[in-house]
Amino acid sequence: MTRQQKIIIAVVAIVIAGILVYFTVGRGAMRTKRVKQIQTENNEVQNNLPIANEGNVSPISGLACENWNRRPIAVMQPSDVAARPASGFSEADMVIEMPVITATITRLMGVYVCNSPEEVGSIRSARHDFVHLAKGLDAIFVHWGRSQMDWFIEKLNSGIIDNINCNSDAGKSANGYCFRHPDLVGMHSGYIKFAKILEASRDFGYRMENKFSGYAHQPEASIDERPEGGHLRVAFAGIYAADYDYDKNSNSYLRTWGKKEDKDRNNGERIAPKNIVVMMAKSYQIEGQYNNVELGDPWQDSSDSGEAHYYFNGKEYHGTWKKDKSDIASKLFFYDESGQEIKFVPGQIWVEILEPGQRLKWEVK
Repeated sequence: MTRQQKIIIAVVAIVIAGILVYFTVGRGAMRTKRVKQIQTENNEVQNNLPIANEGNVSPISGLACENWNRRPIAVMQPSDVAARPASGFSEADMVIEMPVITATITRLMGVYVCNSPEEVGSIRSARHDFVHLAKGLDAIFVHWGRSQMDWFIEKLNSGIIDNINCNSDAGKSANGYCFRHPDLVGMHSGYIKFAKILEASRDFGYRMENKFSGYAHQPEASIDERPEGGHLRVAFAGIYAADYDYDKNSNSYLRTWGKKEDKDRNNGERIAPKNIVVMMAKSYQIEGQYNNVELGDPWQDSSDSGEAHYYFNGKEYHGTWKKDKSDIASKLFFYDESGQEIKFVPGQIWVEILEPGQRLKWEVK
Protein backbone atom coordinates (compact mmCIF):
# COMPACT_ATOMS: atom_id res chain seq x y z
CA MET A 1 0.00 0.00 0.00
CA THR A 2 1.44 3.38 -1.02
CA ARG A 3 1.81 6.34 1.36
CA GLN A 4 -0.88 8.23 -0.59
CA GLN A 5 -3.37 5.34 -0.21
CA LYS A 6 -2.68 5.24 3.53
CA ILE A 7 -3.39 8.98 3.83
CA ILE A 8 -6.67 8.62 1.90
CA ILE A 9 -7.79 5.71 4.12
CA ALA A 10 -6.91 7.70 7.27
CA VAL A 11 -8.87 10.74 6.09
CA VAL A 12 -11.92 8.62 5.25
CA ALA A 13 -11.75 6.95 8.67
CA ILE A 14 -11.63 10.33 10.40
CA VAL A 15 -14.64 11.57 8.42
CA ILE A 16 -16.66 8.42 9.22
CA ALA A 17 -15.75 8.68 12.91
CA GLY A 18 -16.83 12.32 12.92
CA ILE A 19 -20.19 11.44 11.37
CA LEU A 20 -20.76 8.67 13.92
CA VAL A 21 -19.92 11.00 16.82
CA TYR A 22 -22.30 13.65 15.49
CA PHE A 23 -25.24 11.28 15.14
CA THR A 24 -24.68 9.43 18.41
CA VAL A 25 -23.60 12.30 20.66
CA GLY A 26 -23.28 15.66 18.97
CA ARG A 27 -26.75 16.01 17.50
CA GLY A 28 -28.38 15.07 20.81
CA ALA A 29 -26.15 17.52 22.66
CA MET A 30 -26.97 20.28 20.18
CA ARG A 31 -30.70 19.56 20.53
CA THR A 32 -30.42 19.56 24.33
CA LYS A 33 -28.48 22.82 24.28
CA ARG A 34 -31.07 24.38 21.96
CA VAL A 35 -34.00 23.25 24.11
CA LYS A 36 -32.33 24.49 27.30
CA GLN A 37 -31.83 27.86 25.63
CA ILE A 38 -35.52 27.93 24.68
CA GLN A 39 -36.44 27.06 28.26
CA THR A 40 -34.28 29.86 29.66
CA GLU A 41 -35.34 32.58 27.27
CA ASN A 42 -39.04 31.75 27.10
CA ASN A 43 -40.04 30.76 30.60
CA GLU A 44 -43.25 32.79 30.40
CA VAL A 45 -45.92 33.06 27.75
CA GLN A 46 -45.57 35.77 25.15
CA ASN A 47 -46.62 39.02 26.76
CA ASN A 48 -46.29 41.29 23.76
CA LEU A 49 -49.46 40.12 22.00
CA PRO A 50 -52.56 42.32 22.08
CA ILE A 51 -55.34 41.18 24.40
CA ALA A 52 -57.96 39.50 22.21
CA ASN A 53 -61.03 40.27 24.34
CA GLU A 54 -62.37 43.25 26.25
CA GLY A 55 -63.87 43.09 29.71
CA ASN A 56 -64.03 40.38 32.35
CA VAL A 57 -64.26 37.39 30.03
CA SER A 58 -62.32 34.15 29.66
CA PRO A 59 -59.41 34.65 27.25
CA ILE A 60 -60.25 31.28 25.69
CA SER A 61 -64.04 30.99 25.59
CA GLY A 62 -64.83 34.71 25.54
CA LEU A 63 -67.56 34.16 28.15
CA ALA A 64 -68.01 36.51 31.08
CA CYS A 65 -67.32 34.81 34.40
CA GLU A 66 -66.09 35.44 37.92
CA ASN A 67 -62.84 33.54 37.33
CA TRP A 68 -62.01 35.21 34.00
CA ASN A 69 -58.49 36.15 35.14
CA ARG A 70 -57.65 32.81 36.77
CA ARG A 71 -54.75 30.97 35.20
CA PRO A 72 -55.90 28.10 32.95
CA ILE A 73 -55.70 24.57 34.35
CA ALA A 74 -54.92 21.93 31.69
CA VAL A 75 -55.65 18.30 32.62
CA MET A 76 -54.58 15.18 30.70
CA GLN A 77 -57.57 12.83 30.19
CA PRO A 78 -57.98 9.51 28.33
CA SER A 79 -60.29 8.46 25.53
CA ASP A 80 -60.45 4.80 26.59
CA VAL A 81 -63.97 3.38 26.62
CA ALA A 82 -63.44 2.07 30.17
CA ALA A 83 -62.88 5.67 31.34
CA ARG A 84 -66.02 7.05 29.69
CA PRO A 85 -67.95 9.11 30.47
CA ALA A 86 -65.25 11.59 31.46
CA SER A 87 -65.71 14.15 34.20
CA GLY A 88 -65.28 17.85 33.54
CA PHE A 89 -65.47 18.32 29.79
CA SER A 90 -68.87 20.05 29.77
CA GLU A 91 -67.32 22.85 31.86
CA ALA A 92 -64.02 23.22 29.99
CA ASP A 93 -63.18 26.38 28.06
CA MET A 94 -61.22 24.30 25.56
CA VAL A 95 -60.56 20.62 24.88
CA ILE A 96 -57.71 19.38 22.68
CA GLU A 97 -57.83 15.82 21.31
CA MET A 98 -55.12 14.05 19.31
CA PRO A 99 -53.53 10.62 18.70
CA VAL A 100 -50.97 9.36 21.21
CA ILE A 101 -50.37 6.17 19.23
CA THR A 102 -50.28 6.65 15.49
CA ALA A 103 -53.64 6.13 13.79
CA THR A 104 -55.23 4.56 16.88
CA ILE A 105 -55.59 5.72 20.52
CA THR A 106 -56.28 9.38 21.23
CA ARG A 107 -55.92 11.41 24.41
CA LEU A 108 -57.47 14.71 25.47
CA MET A 109 -56.54 17.79 27.44
CA GLY A 110 -59.33 19.73 29.12
CA VAL A 111 -58.49 23.40 29.76
CA TYR A 112 -60.43 25.14 32.54
CA VAL A 113 -60.70 28.87 33.25
CA CYS A 114 -64.25 29.99 34.01
CA ASN A 115 -65.68 26.91 35.67
CA SER A 116 -64.60 24.75 38.59
CA PRO A 117 -65.96 21.22 38.00
CA GLU A 118 -66.50 19.18 41.12
CA GLU A 119 -64.16 16.46 39.82
CA VAL A 120 -61.91 16.07 36.79
CA GLY A 121 -60.90 12.68 35.42
CA SER A 122 -59.87 10.20 34.60
CA ILE A 123 -56.38 11.68 34.63
CA ARG A 124 -53.64 10.06 32.56
CA SER A 125 -49.95 10.45 31.90
CA ALA A 126 -48.33 13.44 30.23
CA ARG A 127 -47.34 13.40 26.57
CA HIS A 128 -44.87 15.91 25.17
CA ASP A 129 -47.21 17.08 22.39
CA PHE A 130 -49.65 18.40 24.99
CA VAL A 131 -47.02 20.11 27.16
CA HIS A 132 -46.05 22.83 24.71
CA LEU A 133 -49.71 23.46 23.83
CA ALA A 134 -50.49 23.90 27.54
CA LYS A 135 -47.47 26.18 27.88
CA GLY A 136 -48.75 28.32 25.01
CA LEU A 137 -52.03 28.77 26.91
CA ASP A 138 -50.14 29.78 30.09
CA ALA A 139 -51.72 26.78 31.80
CA ILE A 140 -50.80 24.80 34.91
CA PHE A 141 -50.45 21.23 33.61
CA VAL A 142 -52.04 18.36 35.57
CA HIS A 143 -51.21 14.71 34.82
CA TRP A 144 -50.85 11.26 36.40
CA GLY A 145 -47.33 10.15 35.49
CA ARG A 146 -45.63 10.75 32.13
CA SER A 147 -44.30 8.90 29.11
CA GLN A 148 -41.09 7.00 29.79
CA MET A 149 -38.88 8.67 27.20
CA ASP A 150 -35.71 9.73 29.03
CA TRP A 151 -35.37 13.08 27.27
CA PHE A 152 -39.00 13.99 28.04
CA ILE A 153 -38.68 13.03 31.71
CA GLU A 154 -35.62 15.28 31.91
CA LYS A 155 -37.45 18.21 30.32
CA LEU A 156 -40.57 17.83 32.46
CA ASN A 157 -38.51 17.52 35.64
CA SER A 158 -36.51 20.61 34.70
CA GLY A 159 -39.47 22.88 35.38
CA ILE A 160 -40.25 23.55 31.73
CA ILE A 161 -43.91 24.00 32.75
CA ASP A 162 -45.69 24.49 36.06
CA ASN A 163 -47.18 21.06 36.62
CA ILE A 164 -48.94 18.83 39.14
CA ASN A 165 -48.04 15.13 38.83
CA CYS A 166 -50.64 13.01 40.62
CA ASN A 167 -48.33 10.00 40.42
CA SER A 168 -45.70 11.53 42.69
CA ASP A 169 -45.86 14.18 45.41
CA ALA A 170 -49.34 15.40 44.46
CA GLY A 171 -50.88 11.96 44.81
CA LYS A 172 -48.98 10.75 47.86
CA SER A 173 -48.61 13.92 49.90
CA ALA A 174 -50.32 14.47 53.23
CA ASN A 175 -52.69 16.86 51.45
CA GLY A 176 -53.93 14.06 49.18
CA TYR A 177 -54.59 16.28 46.17
CA CYS A 178 -55.45 13.36 43.84
CA PHE A 179 -57.46 10.20 44.53
CA ARG A 180 -58.69 6.91 43.08
CA HIS A 181 -62.34 6.96 42.00
CA PRO A 182 -64.30 4.16 43.73
CA ASP A 183 -66.39 3.43 40.62
CA LEU A 184 -63.41 2.89 38.32
CA VAL A 185 -60.46 0.52 38.35
CA GLY A 186 -56.78 0.52 37.48
CA MET A 187 -55.29 3.15 35.20
CA HIS A 188 -58.70 4.75 34.63
CA SER A 189 -59.42 5.49 38.30
CA GLY A 190 -57.15 8.52 38.75
CA TYR A 191 -59.20 11.65 39.62
CA ILE A 192 -58.82 15.03 41.27
CA LYS A 193 -61.20 17.44 42.93
CA PHE A 194 -60.92 20.76 41.14
CA ALA A 195 -60.67 22.60 44.44
CA LYS A 196 -57.63 20.42 45.18
CA ILE A 197 -55.99 21.46 41.88
CA LEU A 198 -56.21 25.07 42.98
CA GLU A 199 -54.96 24.18 46.46
CA ALA A 200 -51.99 22.26 45.04
CA SER A 201 -51.17 25.11 42.65
CA ARG A 202 -51.01 27.57 45.54
CA ASP A 203 -49.05 25.14 47.74
CA PHE A 204 -46.48 24.66 44.96
CA GLY A 205 -46.10 28.43 44.67
CA TYR A 206 -47.45 28.73 41.14
CA ARG A 207 -48.71 32.06 39.81
CA MET A 208 -52.52 32.03 39.72
CA GLU A 209 -53.23 35.03 37.47
CA ASN A 210 -53.68 34.52 33.73
CA LYS A 211 -51.23 36.01 31.21
CA PHE A 212 -52.57 34.38 28.05
CA SER A 213 -53.51 36.97 25.41
CA GLY A 214 -56.51 34.90 24.32
CA TYR A 215 -58.56 34.16 21.21
CA ALA A 216 -60.73 36.74 19.47
CA HIS A 217 -64.52 36.41 19.40
CA GLN A 218 -67.51 37.70 17.47
CA PRO A 219 -71.25 37.75 18.23
CA GLU A 220 -73.24 34.60 17.47
CA ALA A 221 -75.28 34.55 14.28
CA SER A 222 -78.96 35.31 14.82
CA ILE A 223 -81.19 32.25 14.74
CA ASP A 224 -82.65 33.15 11.33
CA GLU A 225 -79.10 33.22 9.89
CA ARG A 226 -78.28 29.71 11.11
CA PRO A 227 -78.73 26.58 8.97
CA GLU A 228 -81.29 23.97 10.00
CA GLY A 229 -78.63 21.43 10.84
CA GLY A 230 -75.39 19.74 9.91
CA HIS A 231 -73.25 16.71 10.71
CA LEU A 232 -69.49 16.58 11.24
CA ARG A 233 -67.56 13.31 11.20
CA VAL A 234 -64.04 13.32 12.71
CA ALA A 235 -62.86 9.80 11.88
CA PHE A 236 -60.27 8.85 14.42
CA ALA A 237 -59.82 5.07 14.35
CA GLY A 238 -62.73 2.87 15.45
CA ILE A 239 -64.14 3.66 18.90
CA TYR A 240 -62.18 6.92 19.07
CA ALA A 241 -64.10 8.54 16.20
CA ALA A 242 -66.24 11.55 17.07
CA ASP A 243 -69.44 12.87 15.49
CA TYR A 244 -71.10 16.24 15.97
CA ASP A 245 -74.66 17.21 15.11
CA TYR A 246 -75.29 20.93 14.77
CA ASP A 247 -78.23 22.19 16.83
CA LYS A 248 -79.73 25.40 15.45
CA ASN A 249 -81.48 26.54 18.63
CA SER A 250 -78.42 26.33 20.90
CA ASN A 251 -75.95 27.10 18.08
CA SER A 252 -73.78 24.25 19.34
CA TYR A 253 -72.50 20.86 18.16
CA LEU A 254 -73.84 17.82 20.05
CA ARG A 255 -70.98 15.36 20.45
CA THR A 256 -71.27 11.60 19.94
CA TRP A 257 -68.31 9.42 20.93
CA GLY A 258 -68.03 5.83 19.80
CA LYS A 259 -71.69 5.93 18.65
CA LYS A 260 -72.89 7.01 22.12
CA GLU A 261 -74.04 10.44 23.25
CA ASP A 262 -71.07 12.01 25.02
CA LYS A 263 -72.13 13.19 28.48
CA ASP A 264 -70.27 14.52 31.50
CA ARG A 265 -70.03 12.07 34.41
CA ASN A 266 -70.32 14.97 36.87
CA ASN A 267 -73.63 16.44 35.77
CA GLY A 268 -75.02 14.30 32.94
CA GLU A 269 -74.84 17.23 30.51
CA ARG A 270 -74.32 16.50 26.81
CA ILE A 271 -70.95 17.70 25.53
CA ALA A 272 -71.82 20.45 23.03
CA PRO A 273 -69.03 22.85 22.01
CA LYS A 274 -69.87 26.12 20.29
CA ASN A 275 -66.74 25.95 18.15
CA ILE A 276 -64.84 23.05 16.60
CA VAL A 277 -61.36 23.29 15.13
CA VAL A 278 -59.95 20.41 13.09
CA MET A 279 -56.19 20.69 12.57
CA MET A 280 -54.33 18.45 10.15
CA ALA A 281 -50.89 17.32 11.35
CA LYS A 282 -48.55 14.46 10.52
CA SER A 283 -48.17 11.76 13.18
CA TYR A 284 -45.58 9.00 13.61
CA GLN A 285 -44.01 6.77 16.26
CA ILE A 286 -40.72 7.94 17.76
CA GLU A 287 -39.88 5.58 20.66
CA GLY A 288 -41.66 2.30 21.30
CA GLN A 289 -45.36 3.02 21.75
CA TYR A 290 -44.84 6.79 21.91
CA ASN A 291 -46.11 9.04 19.20
CA ASN A 292 -45.10 12.44 17.84
CA VAL A 293 -47.50 14.87 16.19
CA GLU A 294 -45.97 17.69 14.13
CA LEU A 295 -47.48 20.60 16.06
CA GLY A 296 -44.49 22.90 16.47
CA ASP A 297 -42.83 21.54 19.59
CA PRO A 298 -39.15 22.48 20.07
CA TRP A 299 -37.92 18.90 20.56
CA GLN A 300 -39.04 16.65 17.72
CA ASP A 301 -40.86 18.67 15.07
CA SER A 302 -39.70 19.97 11.71
CA SER A 303 -43.10 21.54 10.91
CA ASP A 304 -45.10 24.09 12.88
CA SER A 305 -48.08 24.93 10.65
CA GLY A 306 -50.76 23.25 8.58
CA GLU A 307 -54.30 23.07 7.26
CA ALA A 308 -57.26 23.84 9.52
CA HIS A 309 -61.06 23.65 9.33
CA TYR A 310 -63.44 25.60 11.56
CA TYR A 311 -67.06 25.03 12.51
CA PHE A 312 -69.24 27.63 14.24
CA ASN A 313 -72.62 29.24 13.56
CA GLY A 314 -73.51 26.03 11.72
CA LYS A 315 -71.01 26.64 8.92
CA GLU A 316 -67.64 25.37 7.76
CA TYR A 317 -64.63 27.62 7.22
CA HIS A 318 -61.11 26.87 5.99
CA GLY A 319 -57.71 28.21 6.93
CA THR A 320 -54.44 27.33 8.62
CA TRP A 321 -52.89 26.90 12.07
CA LYS A 322 -49.46 28.00 13.28
CA LYS A 323 -47.30 27.50 16.41
CA ASP A 324 -43.75 28.84 16.45
CA LYS A 325 -41.51 25.86 17.19
CA SER A 326 -38.63 28.12 18.24
CA ASP A 327 -40.65 29.23 21.28
CA ILE A 328 -42.22 26.66 23.59
CA ALA A 329 -44.47 29.38 25.05
CA SER A 330 -45.79 30.53 21.66
CA LYS A 331 -49.54 30.79 21.15
CA LEU A 332 -51.29 28.29 18.88
CA PHE A 333 -52.75 30.57 16.19
CA PHE A 334 -55.81 29.88 14.05
CA TYR A 335 -56.10 31.77 10.74
CA ASP A 336 -58.76 32.03 8.03
CA GLU A 337 -58.06 31.78 4.29
CA SER A 338 -57.05 35.45 4.10
CA GLY A 339 -54.50 35.05 6.90
CA GLN A 340 -56.55 36.86 9.53
CA GLU A 341 -56.93 35.38 13.00
CA ILE A 342 -60.21 33.46 13.38
CA LYS A 343 -62.90 35.06 15.54
CA PHE A 344 -64.80 32.35 17.39
CA VAL A 345 -68.27 32.70 18.87
CA PRO A 346 -68.32 32.86 22.68
CA GLY A 347 -68.29 29.38 24.17
CA GLN A 348 -66.28 26.19 24.35
CA ILE A 349 -63.65 25.50 21.68
CA TRP A 350 -63.04 21.81 20.89
CA VAL A 351 -59.82 21.15 18.95
CA GLU A 352 -59.49 17.88 17.02
CA ILE A 353 -56.07 17.02 15.56
CA LEU A 354 -56.35 14.59 12.66
CA GLU A 355 -53.64 12.78 10.76
CA PRO A 356 -53.58 13.10 6.95
CA GLY A 357 -55.66 10.28 5.51
CA GLN A 358 -58.13 10.19 8.38
CA ARG A 359 -61.57 11.17 7.21
CA LEU A 360 -63.16 14.54 7.89
CA LYS A 361 -66.66 15.12 6.52
CA TRP A 362 -69.14 17.97 6.97
CA GLU A 363 -72.70 17.61 5.66
CA VAL A 364 -75.30 20.40 5.75
CA LYS A 365 -78.82 19.23 6.53
